[in-house]
Amino acid sequence: MSRKLLVCSSTAALLALALACGKSSQAPTSPSSSATTPDTGAAPDGSTLKVTAPTPVSPVNGAQPDSLVLTATQSQAKFTATAIALQYQFQIFNAGNTLVFDSGPINATVSGSNISFAPSVALTPDQPHTWWVRAIYQGANGPFSPKTPFKSPLGGYIRGNELFDPLVGRRTVGTLNGNAQLTDEGVFLPDHVSSVRYDLQQTIVQGEFSMMIKGLTTQTPGTQGAKSKVFSMQEGGGDITTDDYRATIDFRGKQYPTPGAVTFRIITGDPASRVFDGPRVVVGGWNRDTWYFWRFSWVTGRATLEVREGSETGPVKYLQSTGTGSHEYRPTPHVLYLGTPIARGGLDDSTAAPITIKSVWASSNPRPAFPQ
Repeated sequence: MSRKLLVCSSTAALLALALACGKSSQAPTSPSSSATTPDTGAAPDGSTLKVTAPTPVSPVNGAQPDSLVLTATQSQAKFTATAIALQYQFQIFNAGNTLVFDSGPINATVSGSNISFAPSVALTPDQPHTWWVRAIYQGANGPFSPKTPFKSPLGGYIRGNELFDPLVGRRTVGTLNGNAQLTDEGVFLPDHVSSVRYDLQQTIVQGEFSMMIKGLTTQTPGTQGAKSKVFSMQEGGGDITTDDYRATIDFRGKQYPTPGAVTFRIITGDPASRVFDGPRVVVGGWNRDTWYFWRFSWVTGRATLEVREGSETGPVKYLQSTGTGSHEYRPTPHVLYLGTPIARGGLDDSTAAPITIKSVWASSNPRPAFPQ
């Protein structure tokens, strides 16, 4: 059976040496020259790029990193010593071997003989996973590395305009303020001066800020204040009450004329003319031992607050929206709080307490799965 010979310039020869491009299965009778390659087609593993498989470096052997950075050795071309500008594809699988993340072709970070990549993915925390990686060059794929087991991190991350903080394992990526405490259940805010602050690197112009909250009640005097805040957002620091990009999610406490009422306020750039309040609805049946799912979402022109009992799909306790005009919500810098900083309204206008919060997410992307 005949085979093709590609006689090329030095640049094209390098590509010919790295890429298999035909279907003939006959092996050459002598080694290929630097300018030719046999017409070999895909390898038995399906790869079409003549490079070595990367070798995983970390995490390996079931290790559990604090933050997920995948590191492997670089692939090497088999038929030339000249370096090729390779891209890499990283994939992550859960314990059921279901693909949960695919980077596609990316330019990995190179350090010495290794490449590394920090995937922007919210894996279910503290669970077994596997990962592998392969080289890619102009549409041709090299062989995958061996699948390597690891355990997903307990902690979370802040990347760009995305926040993921499970608040398990007594860890947080936020800053604890006042008397806030990390517990086995989440973060505990025992009083009105307690909060957790998150500083995003980029603004969420439209997206959501969501979490699970336990401890809300209308029965105990002296705890939840008249206009307590369960969570909030603003532009930078300063008094949140008149902040140009204030967003506060309110729970009316026992001292308020309508205890148990839920509402929200969002300001889109001007505290004098762009102030929008959500409908104030009295919600009954609060149980301090029950977890409630809270989600505040916003796009240009509308903001929505959703509260459900027990889980993200539980019975609805509050679901209301309000129009917000044509101005974008664009705080710079974008600062988020569990609870709220002390403002001019004093303690009764501060953090709803005592409450416990976990499974915190803020992003323009859909909320991922959290452990229950």
